[in-house]
Amino acid sequence: MHTKPYTMINQKHLDLNSMKELPESHAWLSLDELPSDSSSTLDQVPVINLKDPNAMKLVGHACKTWGVFQVTNHGVPTNLLEQMEAAGRKLFALPMQQKLKAARSPNGVSGYGVARISAFFPKLMWSEGFTIVGSPYEHARKLWPNRYNRFCGVIEEYKEEMNKLAQKLMFLMLGSLGVTMEDVKWATTQRSCPALQLNSYPACPDPDRAMGLAAHTDSTLLTILHQNNTSGLQAHKEGTGWVTVPPIPGALVINVGDLLHILSNGLYPSVLHRAMVNRTQHRLSVAYLYGPPSNVQISPLSKLTDHVHPPLYRSVTWSEYLGTKAKHFNKALSSVRLCAPLNGFADTNDHNGVRVG
Repeated sequence: MHTKPYTMINQKHLDLNSMKELPESHAWLSLDELPSDSSSTLDQVPVINLKDPNAMKLVGHACKTWGVFQVTNHGVPTNLLEQMEAAGRKLFALPMQQKLKAARSPNGVSGYGVARISAFFPKLMWSEGFTIVGSPYEHARKLWPNRYNRFCGVIEEYKEEMNKLAQKLMFLMLGSLGVTMEDVKWATTQRSCPALQLNSYPACPDPDRAMGLAAHTDSTLLTILHQNNTSGLQAHKEGTGWVTVPPIPGALVINVGDLLHILSNGLYPSVLHRAMVNRTQHRLSVAYLYGPPSNVQISPLSKLTDHVHPPLYRSVTWSEYLGTKAKHFNKALSSVRLCAPLNGFADTNDHNGVRVG
């Protein structure tokens, strides 16, 4: 164990970049206790060229079978992805005392801090995060009192491009189910309430006993993830296990979230995913969390329900569901369930049987 005191304000804010050994607070079960990566199998997360004439069909199939896929030719400029990554590196490279000036308040959402799902686990995760909801200026001023405009400009441009891509993806995902954007008018007529989540995973002295981000599903309609060239993201597929989602230069990872699972009446599974760490390389990811306007009621689309396929979930707003997720975590979907599928199978999105760490 360390003889020197940790660089921290409290145990949740260790300066992970300076750690030479894994502290007990971050020591999870050995990976013998965790499901292993199944990437050696032929099962690989789909990669879809959005300019492919069959893109809608390919996206729909990926949503039904995986709940996650990667996209190329998505229209987001490569230099903007690079600028966003550089902005994230600049932020996380700040001294801990400086980052904590923009710390997330105990009941807040925006700002610097550990993963909010940490409360559900006995051990801490080998990562730090920065969440932006709405304008980035308030927190950026605390980080760089005189030099925040460049950072904020990149954030605003990135959010604008991500919103365009999210709209395109919604069109493809719903279109594959025979649903038009007319059936979800709120998706085009009202502003959504997206969040931007920057995550940093420093190199870890004992990666086999650490966890970057524990297994979870997203509470979104969909999530668009940019990851740097360091591997670590894993997705869980029923019948296969954990599969690494490898970084592909210029590609973006798309996750189906819980609200799209509800909207599709269970046809699209929201993907269980986690982030692993490694001994030598730092990993950075930027997640655009896309959801409906906070007051819009989300329920199974009427085109996808009938007497044989009754609605599986009750109506819920994003705000309400976020509160449910904060209370029940990975059992949140069960808490808004109306009935079991008529095929008699358990909902694959109730991940009670999957070890999350």
